[in-house]
Amino acid sequence: MADVFDVLASDHMQVRRLLVELESGPTRSSGATTGQLALRKKMADQLVMRQSRHEALEEMYFWPAIREHVAGGDGLADNGIGQEQDGKMVLDELDKTEAAEPGFDALLGTFIRLARIHIQFEEGTVWPQARTALSADLAARLGMRITEGSRHQAGAPPFGVNETGRKGRSNDSLWADCR
Repeated sequence: MADVFDVLASDHMQVRRLLVELESGPTRSSGATTGQLALRKKMADQLVMRQSRHEALEEMYFWPAIREHVAGGDGLADNGIGQEQDGKMVLDELDKTEAAEPGFDALLGTFIRLARIHIQFEEGTVWPQARTALSADLAARLGMRITEGSRHQAGAPPFGVNETGRKGRSNDSLWADCR
């Protein structure tokens, strides 16, 4: 059974992949076609759904455990949740913006920067302390709860599914079909 660190690490890896895809794809300013911009928006919408679900589950399960079991956990949780709130504000704006609009790429760039900072904070600062403070049993139960919560929240397609619904290998670029 995957523990909370395995589950969150998998989510983080998937988010990193999507961020790389969004960074590497054609943009409005680089002359993207209408189809490429539509895919870019669809990928951003997927990012919004994924991140909303991920952060909600962390706030329900992970951060309360950090507060309760890790020395200095209140400060760590407050910092982590604050970072998540900053990201949510950007994602809310990104969700309302079309890929062809001038502000889309700037919003996306801001979110990408915030997401990388947050992932590094969790993995580099919070997890080392949590790994020693959380029992193996608690870490496993948290992983199970987050996994179950992910399954019950509807609407988020799996990572690696392109605009046609075709699953690709994890290293396939979603842009390949648009070239």
